[in-house]
Amino acid sequence: MDVVLTGTGSPLPDPNRAGPSTLIKADDCHVLIDAGRGVVMRMAGAGSLPLFLRAVLITHLHSDHICDLNDVITTHWIMSQGNATLPIYGPPGIKEFVNRQMHALEADIGYRIEHHEELTHGPKVEVIEVGAGEQFTLDDLSIRIAATEHAPAKPTVGYRIEHNEVAVALVGDTVPCEGVDELAREADAYVQTVIRSDLVGLSPNPMMLDILDYHSDLEQAAQTAARVNVKRLVLTHMVPAPTEDQYPEWISQAQHYFDGEIVIGDDLTTVSL
Repeated sequence: MDVVLTGTGSPLPDPNRAGPSTLIKADDCHVLIDAGRGVVMRMAGAGSLPLFLRAVLITHLHSDHICDLNDVITTHWIMSQGNATLPIYGPPGIKEFVNRQMHALEADIGYRIEHHEELTHGPKVEVIEVGAGEQFTLDDLSIRIAATEHAPAKPTVGYRIEHNEVAVALVGDTVPCEGVDELAREADAYVQTVIRSDLVGLSPNPMMLDILDYHSDLEQAAQTAARVNVKRLVLTHMVPAPTEDQYPEWISQAQHYFDGEIVIGDDLTTVSL
């Protein structure tokens, strides 16, 4: 199984980091978790495309995690020539969001149908709302869901994906909580959004300070990794986004609390399990 960071950015625009998303590749089964800005281009860079997706899993409805879902849907429709259905899983509210996206795309859909007979039936999506404690399978992947805590965004969920005795926890934006511990326990990789509270706390902007109360900071992510005995802590959605020469500082801080492998990098950083 490969875990590809197809977007390590945040709501803050960054020319080098696409919006939050992670791609899981297990043999021929590709699953996308969240769909931030630029995700389709990053998928291409990862050797994948919306056409190859078995499903999209959404953690929550903050715009930076879903703003390019329309591009995923449209590209999947066009590349499959209207012959494939894209399953989209997410917390309650995802059905309404996708429906509104489809309405927003009505003009584009009409133009393409008028020009290409193959696309006559429009994009095919199957939207499934999921909640804590549910499980399902995608080919040979087993998916388990738990609640996370990212109030006032709610409900929010994380996913544990297992394949051939390998497990990856992808928890989205959240503070440490029981659901994160459940998903990440003994995992081979734990992918966590992190902020540097010591740096963000210096900002004079009250809106920046607000993010401190609903994101895991670097210390908390490392403490969670140690507490539930994960093998690798994978950092993403980093605020403020570090430059490559700052990576050792981030790793050093996390190592005060977690002695396992710590992965930090640019978009398309890949962890092979």
